[in-house]
Amino acid sequence: MSETLGTPTDNALSEYADLEAALADPTVHGDQARARELGRRYAELGPLVAAIREQQTVQADLAAAQEMAEDREMAEMAEVLTEQLGELEVRVRDLLVPRDPADGKDCLLEVKAGEGGDESALFAGDLVRMYTRYAERRGWKTELISATEGELGGYKDIQLAVKSRDPANPVFGRLKYEGGVHRVQRVPVTESQGRIHTSAAGVLVLPEAEEVDVTIDASDLRIDVYRSSGPGGQSVNTTDSAVRITHLPTGVTVAMQNEKSQLQNKEAGMRVLRARLLALALEEQAAKDSAVRGAQIRTVDRSEKVRTYNYPDNRVADHRSGYKANNLTSVLDGDLDAVIQSLVDADTTAKLQGPG
Repeated sequence: MSETLGTPTDNALSEYADLEAALADPTVHGDQARARELGRRYAELGPLVAAIREQQTVQADLAAAQEMAEDREMAEMAEVLTEQLGELEVRVRDLLVPRDPADGKDCLLEVKAGEGGDESALFAGDLVRMYTRYAERRGWKTELISATEGELGGYKDIQLAVKSRDPANPVFGRLKYEGGVHRVQRVPVTESQGRIHTSAAGVLVLPEAEEVDVTIDASDLRIDVYRSSGPGGQSVNTTDSAVRITHLPTGVTVAMQNEKSQLQNKEAGMRVLRARLLALALEEQAAKDSAVRGAQIRTVDRSEKVRTYNYPDNRVADHRSGYKANNLTSVLDGDLDAVIQSLVDADTTAKLQGPG
């Protein structure tokens, strides 16, 4: 067993034994609520404890096989057991990691242009294409919620819903790591001297919230209506179809103008508002639990970058996990799994180590 996993696995086995003893005590069942809570935790730890015990058995068998490694059959068995032990190590590690309650949800993904003007809007468009292609590779469905296009193309701001068709292939548990400021280094189409510029776009990833996840009191909302506007600020609608919803207790504001009717924009706005309020609630709960969380960047500031896309060197560098690769073209075409997996692994390690 690795040194990293030693203490958490020992703690799990000790807690499981304590729970087993408590549940065998008839006096505990006099308090039904307490008994249910102990039973829930006991069932929750069951798969982890089973994996740890299997790992211990394989370790013992491997040690015995290695002692007789001069025998060909035992040497071959040792190779098989070594492979099994590696697989069990991964399984135990995964079971030890605290689960984010929102990981199994679909998500809302927002990309917003930041520094760089037209070039930033074009880069935001490149990121949207990257995420759309990644969704296709994963078998996910994307749905446009709202978009404000840039003067030369791309997007000043765009919101997409990303949905999974398979519960075993959830969206938020993968895409949540994309939240933050993404920086690009390249020669903009507007640059006549061939100079490399740096610009940025912000990405916000929220778990899709159902109405049962978030309770919103109508009296806590202020709803303003106005006319939709297009690029350059010109009005594109003669009626007040655009909607701005403000949640007064938190100050969270959502503006929606993509749909033609006020009702449709209000429904879309409420969908985004629910997601943002759920994200706030989850963050507050994580803080109460002293969980280690990498906060997503809400402001588009190059100094708070999470990833850089360097066109001259065809390089992608993630500044959280340390991932670097000269495969910019394929990443922008949706080949994101290696980058995201590096973040999943870094997050797993951080959670196993605990706070501090």
